[in-house]
Amino acid sequence: MCGIAGFMITPNVAETAAPEAVQRMIARMATRGPDAEGLWSSEGIALGHRRLAILDLDARSNQPMVSGDGRYVVVFNGEIYNFRELRRDLEADGASFRTTSDTEVLLELYARDGARMLPRLRGMFAFAIWDTTARELFLARDPYGIKPLYYAQTARGLMFASQVKALLASGWVAPTLEPAGLAGFYLWGSVPEPWTLYRDVFALPAGHWLRVRADMKMAEPVCWHDLRVHWQEQVSPSPQPSPASGRGSQPLQEQVRQAMLDAVRAHLVADVPVSVFLSGGIDSGTVAGLAAELGARVEGITIGFEEFAGRPDDEVPVARAIAAHYGLPHHVRPVTRAEFAQDLPRILEAMDQPSVDGVNTWFASKAAAERGYKVVLSGVGGDELFCGYPSFRQIPRLARLARAVAALPGARALLKAPCAWLAQRRSQPKFAAIPEFMDSLEGGYFLRRALFLPAELLALMGEELAREGLARLGGTPPGMTPAQARDGAAAVGLLESVHYLRNQLLRDSDWASMGHSLELRTPLVDAKLLETLGPSVSHFAGGAGKAMLARSPARPLPDAVIQRPKTGFGLPMAAWLADAANLGAGSGSPWLATPGTPWARRWARILIAGGVGDWKTTNGRSDHRASR
Repeated sequence: MCGIAGFMITPNVAETAAPEAVQRMIARMATRGPDAEGLWSSEGIALGHRRLAILDLDARSNQPMVSGDGRYVVVFNGEIYNFRELRRDLEADGASFRTTSDTEVLLELYARDGARMLPRLRGMFAFAIWDTTARELFLARDPYGIKPLYYAQTARGLMFASQVKALLASGWVAPTLEPAGLAGFYLWGSVPEPWTLYRDVFALPAGHWLRVRADMKMAEPVCWHDLRVHWQEQVSPSPQPSPASGRGSQPLQEQVRQAMLDAVRAHLVADVPVSVFLSGGIDSGTVAGLAAELGARVEGITIGFEEFAGRPDDEVPVARAIAAHYGLPHHVRPVTRAEFAQDLPRILEAMDQPSVDGVNTWFASKAAAERGYKVVLSGVGGDELFCGYPSFRQIPRLARLARAVAALPGARALLKAPCAWLAQRRSQPKFAAIPEFMDSLEGGYFLRRALFLPAELLALMGEELAREGLARLGGTPPGMTPAQARDGAAAVGLLESVHYLRNQLLRDSDWASMGHSLELRTPLVDAKLLETLGPSVSHFAGGAGKAMLARSPARPLPDAVIQRPKTGFGLPMAAWLADAANLGAGSGSPWLATPGTPWARRWARILIAGGVGDWKTTNGRSDHRASR
């Protein structure tokens, strides 16, 4: 896991501009790669890299790396887990290697196959390769979008980096507000790709590649892997019996076990020790159990909070029991409100784009880094694949009911007044939006996941910015991917994966872990795992999937863990934000809010007013501040 950056300049720009700008960008990403820093430049281009050494720790694997024949230069962020298999194939084809890194394998594979190599890569990655002969830049990103990659096309050339804030640090990208990015954040609690907070900065979409010529002619990004197909494929109409019945479910249970063993095995590839985030849930417990079964001596890392002690939210006792169950060393790290207040400036600095989540991962990553680890396994993604959220049951059922109600003459008009009354009575604005969004599965999903509603953006952003932002986002509900899937459970899995998982959980995992120079790996977010189990997602609804996941280790998780009510990987943000005095709030501070306001809504306004972006909104108007 590293930080990458580059700048292709136009002919009218001084040659020194590119390396100077790239140097500023990689300096801004120091925590992403404390082990080495590299800069390479040639006519019209400069590439930069910050390295966190995980595979082949020798300096020979530092980047930017030049191919053996001198034609290609690569900067790469991520890991290719099947690089040894790919290397053997290349060696059989006559290739020779100077390192034992996955970076060199990636470079030589591209030299042989070009963009056709992408489907062969198993891992998380964002990389750029410069072809010195064709004078072309090739950018690519992994199918799930685990690793970030942003670019900006300006009058002086094209720039890319692992962080938006790195692009701003170049000095060549203006921090001009993108209304779609801000509107998307307020609606969803994270900025939906390809948007960012800045008008000229875009995320290269997950599963896409982009080629840019030296004359700056740039086509649209090309999709090489669309995750949505795995929820659209047709499967056998006869359902598998529930694994809880103990009858006839062995084939699918064994398929889950073998696929999970394969995924965890792949994610253990490293030349440094590996740890695991261990909560009291099924996802991280399964990852820990399978890692132990594979012979890995991983240490469980758990964070605890005094506010949760003795409550169902307290994951420490259950995590201890799971660690003991698998004979793993275990470290519990307490986190206090005072530490949150102390770390807040660093959290805001590390948070590349605003998100109402991720602080939990920040402190878990801090705990792992304090123990000396560079790599941690996470259970993120298990709910999206194995139907672990209540949304898998609730949304399809409510969508069917709502469509039936909406079909009645005048139903929407009749519902408006009582829904508006409920919204005011219960201080829950979403009730007022039920008549507008109730008659589609996408609408039901939006009402469940939305932070603010479109009508509320006028007060948050001002009318002009709000209307422009919604128009640029497009769609109904705004910014949504149509849920074209084979059934309701598959549709929810698709939406959870391409919205919540991609735009929030994975992005939070990246900034929060890299803020502590820690590589976070996601065995449950794996394109090969999805390819194998995707056709069975419809059989995972109703708790069956999580039960099969829990029983995939040879020594299954204890029944007490499987049957434990879901709590999520949370922290006491509501209590922390309630005590505004401890966080330095004054009478006009955004920390203060009407009693009863959900903490996530308060936190969202704090993030914008408090400076995650390089501008802030005040009374509906945007005030821009230079990033330098």
